[in-house]
Order: sequence, then C-alpha cells, then structure tokens
Amino acid sequence: MPNKKHLMPAVCGLAAFALCYAGECFAQDSSLLRANGSGLAPQHVSFLYNELPPEARPRELAKNDIITVIVDYSTVFLSEGDAESRKTANLTAVLADWLRFDGKNLEPAPQSNGDPTISGNLNSQYRTESDIELRDSLRFRVAAKIVDIRPNGNLVLEAHQTINNNEEVWEISLTGVVRRESIQADRTVDSSAIAELRIVKNEEGQVRDGYARGWAKRFMDKIRFF
Repeated sequence: MPNKKHLMPAVCGLAAFALCYAGECFAQDSSLLRANGSGLAPQHVSFLYNELPPEARPRELAKNDIITVIVDYSTVFLSEGDAESRKTANLTAVLADWLRFDGKNLEPAPQSNGDPTISGNLNSQYRTESDIELRDSLRFRVAAKIVDIRPNGNLVLEAHQTINNNEEVWEISLTGVVRRESIQADRTVDSSAIAELRIVKNEEGQVRDGYARGWAKRFMDKIRFF
C-alpha cells in the first residue's frame, strides 16, 4: 500500500498539469493588498505612511498660477578686424592731333605751341583696425503668471516687475513658452528651459541719465559722416 505522503506530490503535480493543459494556470496569491479585491491603500498597511497636508500636495498647473523664473543670462562676444588697402596710379596723356572746322570742312589743326600733355600721380593708402569685446550678464528672479496653456500642454508665461528706489526706476518684462516637465517641484524654472524667451529691461533715473546718449549723439553715431 503506497504511503499517502508520497502520493500527495504526485496528485498535486497531475492536477497542475491538467489545469495548464486546459489553457489556464492558477497559483496561490496570499497578498494582503488583494484581500478585499480592490487592494489596500498604503495608509492601511504601512507604519511609516504620513499623509501630506492639503497645502503641501502637488496641484495641477492651471491658468493664472504663479511660476518663479530664475534668469541667469551671460554672453561674451569677441571680434577683431584689420584691413589695409594701397593704390598707386600714374597718368600721362598727350594730345598729338586735333581737328578744326573752317566753316565747310574739317581739317587737321596745327599745334604751334606743342602737343598738350597731361601728367599726374595718385597715391592712396587706407588702413583700419578694430577690436571689440562685449560681456553681458543678467541675473534675477521674477514671478511669472501662466497666461495660456497650449494644446500640447506647454505653458505660456508672462512677467512684469517694476522697482522704484527714490529717483531710480527699473522695469523688467519677460515672456516665453515652457514645458510642464521643466517646472520643478517648488514651481521654479530656469530661463534656459524657456523657448521664445524675450526679456526687456528699462532703467530711468540719475544713474541712467549719467551715461545715456543724447539725441544729437545718437544721430551722429547713426549717420557717421566720417
């Protein structure tokens, strides 16, 4: 009589083979997360779970939401030029024959004083040399508002900032388009991630008046007679 302990594995193996051969395989699932059919929430099974307060939960971006733009713009432009031109010309012209009109016919004119002669020299030299180096840097933070959401999800940003300090006035405007994925968790975005970026910065006051060009100077620099 075979031992029942030896027969149980064989019977279980035959049952499993029969189920798989029928087209479906079943296995034991002892997960507690499936105990109620829909699954348990993390707060029901974790001792470390701590729900965030409503103000700390991430919220979907919408129109009129505020995004902080970090502008860090710097450029370096170097240009050198050197041009030189020289020209030398010699001219010698002699009028050997001439004509005269006696009223009826044309005939050779006598040149009793000799043949007229023209002679001249032209020396021209032009040389120029230029060297320019420009360094621009612009760093600031500004709060921008979402004014539109494109069909593909990109955000259109617009920001305006005005600072008055006694007689000094600084006005900054910024516009551009940014992807949602470029927005950080703290709702900040770097200016390098903004497409169609346009920054306008205007200054007014005593400092600006000290180095600003007058209208006559601007006109002379534009015309450049010499």
